[in-house]
Amino acid sequence: MTKFELEGPQRFWYHLRMEIGQKLHELRTAKSFSQGDIEKRTGMLRCYVSRVENGHTVPNLETLRKWAAALDVEMYQLFFEGEGKPQAASQRQASGLGSEEHNLVESYTRLDKKDRRFLVALARKMANESKAAKRST
Repeated sequence: MTKFELEGPQRFWYHLRMEIGQKLHELRTAKSFSQGDIEKRTGMLRCYVSRVENGHTVPNLETLRKWAAALDVEMYQLFFEGEGKPQAASQRQASGLGSEEHNLVESYTRLDKKDRRFLVALARKMANESKAAKRST
């Protein structure tokens, strides 16, 4: 199967591997570091550095943290494409919730454990009844 035949999640992960590898390569070469320099600064094997840069594997967050430190950049710079620092989204913007939903979530967090369980059970029951009513029509 070629990269062009990949669909859905497989295609997503393929592009993620390629993008993070390219970004790490670009940052490394911009600093005039060799793969051996990254190996010395992180303790990762040079062959692993090569595999990541060529999109054969995706590093975990701890590895990316080490890589960012070795390149003397902040973690966000491994993912950010713009100029300057990215603007932080407010929690309300990031969640995608409207004001009513946001207020509901805030109210839920103030409930004790017993009331939370009751509310979740009630919501599940209502959702199941709504689903059943749609099926019967």
